[in-house]
Amino acid sequence: MRCIWNSFIVAFLTTVGTVFLCSLTGFGLAKYSFKGRTLILLTILATMMIPFEAIMIPLYLIVTSLKMQDTYAGLIVPLLMNAFGVFMMRQFLVTFLDELIDAARIDGVSELGIYFRIILPNSTPALATLGVLTFRSQWDNLIWPLLIVQSPEKCAIPLYIIQFAMEKYTNEGAMMAAAVIASIPMFVLFLTLTKYFVPGAELFTAKKD
Repeated sequence: MRCIWNSFIVAFLTTVGTVFLCSLTGFGLAKYSFKGRTLILLTILATMMIPFEAIMIPLYLIVTSLKMQDTYAGLIVPLLMNAFGVFMMRQFLVTFLDELIDAARIDGVSELGIYFRIILPNSTPALATLGVLTFRSQWDNLIWPLLIVQSPEKCAIPLYIIQFAMEKYTNEGAMMAAAVIASIPMFVLFLTLTKYFVPGAELFTAKKD
């Protein structure tokens, strides 16, 4: 249960941070005209071609130098942003009605007010889709916790399953039970957000086509 709780805390906080930062960045790239906007977007997209294995050692050295090893901050902060999330939110918000934003500005709403009061409430499908994908990615993440975690108190569920499988490799029933228990939170999350996730995924696919 401790490992499940650790994974839930890390996945939840990473998801909240990623959804907030990616949606805010996507909003800026979609609805504000400034010099270098296209270059910034292309640079962000270019990072998608870099595998995590190529940067995990430098990232590990940075986390170690900041004394965040074996902490929740070390598990969460380095993974708060991802290029796919920025691209997804930018693509979704490109078609957002500019008239609504202009009307809010005429009414005296601040730029952050526009983001929190207009953009977020009307972007639920995209936010839910990004949230489910991010949560699943962090819930199943093995490589980064394997590098950062040292104490059993910070052990994540993927690490626990590997250790459990090594101890119980002859007991298939126990191994399957552990896998099912570890999958329950993902099933609950997906079933809860299905009404937002499916339309969001379909909408994003249609816009990309």
